[in-house]
Amino acid sequence: MSGFVSGNMVGRTMGDRIILGLVIGLAVIMVAPVVWVIALSLKDNKELMEDMNSVFRAPYSIKNYIDVIGTSSVFRWVLNSTIVSGGLTLATLVLSSLAGYGFARLNFPFRNTLFIIVLLGLAVPEQAVLIARQQIFGWLKLHNTYPGLILPGLSAPFGVFLMTQYFRAIPKELDEAALLDNASRFQIFWKVLLPLTIPAQATLGIFTFFGAWNDYLWPLISGTRKEMFTLTVGIASTQMNFAQSQGLGFLMSQAVFASAPILILYLFFQKYIVTAVSGAAVR
Repeated sequence: MSGFVSGNMVGRTMGDRIILGLVIGLAVIMVAPVVWVIALSLKDNKELMEDMNSVFRAPYSIKNYIDVIGTSSVFRWVLNSTIVSGGLTLATLVLSSLAGYGFARLNFPFRNTLFIIVLLGLAVPEQAVLIARQQIFGWLKLHNTYPGLILPGLSAPFGVFLMTQYFRAIPKELDEAALLDNASRFQIFWKVLLPLTIPAQATLGIFTFFGAWNDYLWPLISGTRKEMFTLTVGIASTQMNFAQSQGLGFLMSQAVFASAPILILYLFFQKYIVTAVSGAAVR
């Protein structure tokens, strides 16, 4: 018996080591491109043109980042991206939470039918409605405005689905106890149920912010004036022809500069993502 247990333990240890090795290997594969981009961004463009292997040796410089920051409108573009991403995230959280509460807790005619229609929005690609959206916003004269950049993103069927599932997972006994205390429906939603959905809201908020910050297609179409460029569109507009060969370091520094805010945001809120995903798996 002791030999069997010992062999079993050795087998488990060997299996754990193999899994750990695979995880480390996958982590290296995922991190390597990021390290490569950062290393390229710290090298002089002329030096990279002469020898790409110079990325592995000193000297390194922050000149490319100084050039990016020196672009006259870059802070305006950062402000635009912050307003658009922040406004879209806040509005999506409010609308998705209210819709999720309604679908999960309230009984009204055609509730299930409406919920299915909302979910069908997940199957409609953005490109399919792009022309119609551009014409509608042009007729409303909303191009080159913050509402014009924010409003299309409020169609968030995934957010409604996520919040609906979280509200459904909360025991209804909490609602009944609050009703016995003469609480209104809004008080139940605001003071009792909403605080319990913070992990889901954090996850939805982070992914919404990421998507809005990295969005390129709609801001390119709607924000045609330089002062209304978001960061992604603005940085793309500064790239010269053949930037990949003539200004690779500068190009990579732009990528790092644009990605840094969302990376910092993720580091601060990653625990909420893990909690939400694990909670969804248990449910």
